[in-house]
Amino acid sequence: MIVITLTKVPPALRGDLTKWCQEIQTGVYVGRLSGRIRDYLWERIIDGIGRGEATMVYSAKNELGYEFRTTRHDYRVTDYDGIPLITHLKTVSGAVQPGFSKAAKFRRARVMAARQQNKQTSMAEKAVVTLDLETTGLDATKDEIIEIGAIKRTATNELIEFERLIKVDCSIPRTITALTGITAKQLRDQGVALQVALDQLHEFVADCPIVGYNLRFDEMFLRQAVRKTSLTDFSNRMLDVKPVVQQVELFLDNYRLETVLKSRNIENQHPHRALSDAQATWQLATQLIKNGDFRI
Repeated sequence: MIVITLTKVPPALRGDLTKWCQEIQTGVYVGRLSGRIRDYLWERIIDGIGRGEATMVYSAKNELGYEFRTTRHDYRVTDYDGIPLITHLKTVSGAVQPGFSKAAKFRRARVMAARQQNKQTSMAEKAVVTLDLETTGLDATKDEIIEIGAIKRTATNELIEFERLIKVDCSIPRTITALTGITAKQLRDQGVALQVALDQLHEFVADCPIVGYNLRFDEMFLRQAVRKTSLTDFSNRMLDVKPVVQQVELFLDNYRLETVLKSRNIENQHPHRALSDAQATWQLATQLIKNGDFRI
């Protein structure tokens, strides 16, 4: 059994908790969760608490039968021979470090180790490309690529853009034009042949690792496109950011790119345009690397 109390926290955090616990009174949540989910939930509370306060009480195998964690600055949690005790402070000190369970400590240690490792092998030390495609539909065997966008970060930290519209023989569905803003006239006037675009993309990415969001979708279309044009397949190392986000962000309503970007305050100026999506994915990957969650 877990009981959580919240005061003066952002509404988004309260919404997150209702997915896991029942709000039996304003700011009071009750639920039954595994130890791993409980620790993740507490970390989510810490990340989203803003200037508010939170306290968590949960069942434990000790003499009291429970343990607790709190973010309140006027209290201090002390572990006395396995029994958690609360000390009321006369003067408010710095923020209380949440959690004293072994699981929480081990996870913090893993995160710190990962961050240290990523400092030694950072994104800035190697060239890498972030890629995105826009297509006429979701079926790689029937639909066509209409736009390719990519961002390359060189080993010297320079950012280079790649953007191509693709001429296609098929009509553009109205839903795709409404979503992307790409029209058949744009493709006729500004587009290049698929083979030309793929040749140029090959030259642009060279042997760099390719990063994308839901990259499996783009891989399928690229694979089908090179078969259609009899070109050499892309043998680059492919790194998908989406599975990483799904492990890190447990409380999102969905894992569409726009939802993830919004949760991390990343602006995408032109959603569903390949270059803009590639730029936003780049910023997302950079955040994950800095947090020790993703590695090139």
